[in-house]
Amino acid sequence: MRPLALRRIFRAKRAFTTSLPTSSSSSSSSPSSSPSSSSSSPTSSSPSSSSSASPSPEVARLLDQFQSTSFVRRRVLDATQLQRLSLMLGRPTIDDQDILTSPPAVGTPIPPGHHLVYFASDGLERDLGPDGTDTTFNAPFPFTRRMWASGSLGWSAESVKVGDEVEEHTRLVSATHKQSQSAGEMILVEVEKSIRGPRSSHISDNRTWVFRPAMDASSARRHDFAPSRELSRPPSKMADSSAQPGTFPIRELSWSPLALFRFSALTFNAHKIHYDERWSQQVEGHPGLVVHGPLNMISILDYWSDIHGGGTKPGILAYRAMSPLYAGETYTIRTTGMLDGIYKILVERDGVLCMKSEVWGDIRKTNKGMRTRRSGPKRPQMQF
Repeated sequence: MRPLALRRIFRAKRAFTTSLPTSSSSSSSSPSSSPSSSSSSPTSSSPSSSSSASPSPEVARLLDQFQSTSFVRRRVLDATQLQRLSLMLGRPTIDDQDILTSPPAVGTPIPPGHHLVYFASDGLERDLGPDGTDTTFNAPFPFTRRMWASGSLGWSAESVKVGDEVEEHTRLVSATHKQSQSAGEMILVEVEKSIRGPRSSHISDNRTWVFRPAMDASSARRHDFAPSRELSRPPSKMADSSAQPGTFPIRELSWSPLALFRFSALTFNAHKIHYDERWSQQVEGHPGLVVHGPLNMISILDYWSDIHGGGTKPGILAYRAMSPLYAGETYTIRTTGMLDGIYKILVERDGVLCMKSEVWGDIRKTNKGMRTRRSGPKRPQMQF
C-alpha cells in the first residue's frame, strides 16, 4: 500500500482507538466477535509489546505466547460464500450481477468488508471458549467478556476478486491493561491482519477487542429470559430516506434473530451473545441478542458504497463501537459531514451513538474531490 495510505490509516487509528470505551449497563462497545486467526501456519514475526512498562500477569501471558508469532492462512475466494453473505444482507446484486439464483462470476471484485466471510477460525469445538469465541488471542481469566471495540481497514487500488488465492497474515500488535473509573478494569488486545492477493491486491485489517471480567451473578441476571419475545420480532428491514436539500440519505436498519444467526454461520462465529438469548441475558447481562460489530462495520461500508461511492471503493475506514445494538432494534446510518473526501458516518439508535466512523474516499480521488450521489443508490431495492 502507498505510504500516503498508510499514514492515513495510522492517523485514523489514533483518532478512533486512543480513548477508552465508556461504560453502560451491559457493555460499552458492541460486544461482538469476528472470525479471528487460528494457528494454521505460525511463522516468526517482530515482537509486539504492551504500552505498560510492567505489564499485568494477564498481559504478560499473552505477550509471551504470541509476541513473536505470525499466523498464515490461505484461502480461495469462492463465489458461493460471497453470494450467501450478499443475500443475508438483503442485497440481490453484486457488481450489477443478479445473484439470487447463481453466484457472481469469477473475477468479480470482493465488496469492501465482505472479505470477513473467508477467514473464519478453523479450530475444533473443544478449542472454543465457554462463550463460543475463538480463544487464540483472548485475554486469560478473569477477563472473559469479549467486546469488539474499534478498528481500521485499508484497501489497495487493485481489488481482491472471486477466484483469487490469497494469504492472510495475522499477528498480535499489543496487549494493554487499562483501569478506568467509568469503565473499570479491562485488557485491550490489538490484532493486525494483512490479506495479500495477486496483482498487488491487499487489505489491511486492524482490530481491537476489549476484554472485561465476568459479571457478578446479581448483575448478570437482571434481564429475565423472555423467549416469547422471539414470536413478535419482525423480519430484518432496510430502507433509505429521501435526501433533503444539502443532506445525504439516511439508512434505517433492523436485524432479526434469523439474520444474526445467518451472519454467525457465514463467519463461523460461535459467540453465544449473537444467537443464544439465554446466555446473552443471564450470563453477559444484555437485554437481547447482540448485533455483531463486524455486521455494523459492513453496513457502514455498504451505505458508503451506495450513497457516496459512485462505482468506486473506499481507501480507508476507521471505526469505533460506542454502544451495543440488539436484534429487532431499529437504528440509522447517516453521513454527518464530508470534507476533502473524508466522510463522517454515524450509527445511532434513538439518539444514542452506537458506532462512529470515518471513511476516506478512493485514495486516487481524495484530493481531487469525489462525486457524491445525493439521490440514493442505483440498484434494486434491498430484499429480505
